[in-house]
Amino acid sequence: AVWLVESGGASVQAGGALKLSCKMHRTTYNNNCIAWYRQTPGKEREAVAAIYPVAPRTVYSGSAKGRFTVSSLNANYTVYLQINSLQPDDTAIYYCAADQHRFCYSDDWKKAGLFQSWGQGTQVTVSS
Repeated sequence: AVWLVESGGASVQAGGALKLSCKMHRTTYNNNCIAWYRQTPGKEREAVAAIYPVAPRTVYSGSAKGRFTVSSLNANYTVYLQINSLQPDDTAIYYCAADQHRFCYSDDWKKAGLFQSWGQGTQVTVSS
């Protein structure tokens, strides 16, 4: 079974930064598109960024460009999401998801329903 474990969420002041982590098995890391999503109560999951680590290929949603950086570290099979200049609107549960690596080469990475494997999420709270 595919497992994904997020960490790094916290309560921070606006203007701060966080680096979220998504750790996974080597096989998942090497063969999948790994996407970051976020969700607030009552809303659908929103795609933020994705990476195919072994390429590497990175993609971002329009709203994520500039403040969000997705990266990966082969040594520990972990994908990261760096968020800078945090704003209260960034408050959400952040999830990582994994599925076919080809998703990272089309807009499929933005379609939450296509991803079969999800982590448990990590809470980011930004106060003004």
